[in-house]
Amino acid sequence: MPDFGGLINKVKDLAGKHPDQVHEGVDKAEDVAKEKTGDKYDDQIEKGGEKVEGYLGADQAAETDEQK
Repeated sequence: MPDFGGLINKVKDLAGKHPDQVHEGVDKAEDVAKEKTGDKYDDQIEKGGEKVEGYLGADQAAETDEQK
């Protein structure tokens, strides 16, 4: 059986090293979801995107890069 815990850790590590790419990907996914729902659930979609970035640690890495 695959080690999903190890896989998640690798994804988080890569996301931390490339927060701009993660943010761009999440933004694109949000745009598609908004289009598919007719912009009816924009707030929920954006909150979900923020949660994804937070879970992956991409939001913290981006803040650290901005402070430099």
